[in-house]
Amino acid sequence: MFPLIISWTTYQSILYGWIVLAVIIFFLLLKITAPYGRHTSSKWGPLVSNKWGWLIMELPVLLVLWIFLFPHLDSLHTVSWIMIGLFCLHYINRVFIFPFRLHTKGKKMPLIIMLSAVFFSIMNGFSFGFYFTHFANYSTDWFADIRFIAGVFLFFSGLYINWKADDILINLRKRDETDYKIPQGWLFNKISCPNLFGELIEWLGFALLCWNLPAFTFLIWTAANLIPRALSHHKWYKEKFKEYPADRKAILPFIV
Repeated sequence: MFPLIISWTTYQSILYGWIVLAVIIFFLLLKITAPYGRHTSSKWGPLVSNKWGWLIMELPVLLVLWIFLFPHLDSLHTVSWIMIGLFCLHYINRVFIFPFRLHTKGKKMPLIIMLSAVFFSIMNGFSFGFYFTHFANYSTDWFADIRFIAGVFLFFSGLYINWKADDILINLRKRDETDYKIPQGWLFNKISCPNLFGELIEWLGFALLCWNLPAFTFLIWTAANLIPRALSHHKWYKEKFKEYPADRKAILPFIV
């Protein structure tokens, strides 16, 4: 079994420092567009396959999480298992399904982006894995708590929005097409990035249903990455397509 070599105070300090870094990254990304996806640039160094890059950079979160969980399988509470299951549901799709549905044959991403995401995934896996195996203290009563009930509703609502938006975006082009098109219909009539909006709602719900430090930390990191990303996408759409709908917002309907 993993010995308890990190106190709660030390663990908190690590995550508070991680939150500070997220805030810094947020303001940095408002000025510098992360060079992957439609914003990929060879100026950031060597490039790797887009599909394999996605898999490699997302997989460590599951590996690290389960390295911590495996020695404690018999001691985890049912509430913790529900939370872990929801977390893994998102990442199983993100690691093993989503990258191989992409119609992005031949597309690349900078190696530095993949490596930075690997570091983030390792940290994310550690924060949840160590918390659930050393500090989580839930009882069955948590299932009846309004935070858990509302959080589960928000989580699955966000997951549905995220997956449906991804499906629409993936099917905008055929497998032999590489050009970009303006998404139409559904939430795309209101915002440029329903997929990112859905993910924000998903992790807001997760933070609420877990009500713990690593979940709130992950929500802050999600917002720090996705909000600037959505603003960059929105700006890109408006620059590339002169006919792009002027009343669309970036990520929050009627607001941003």
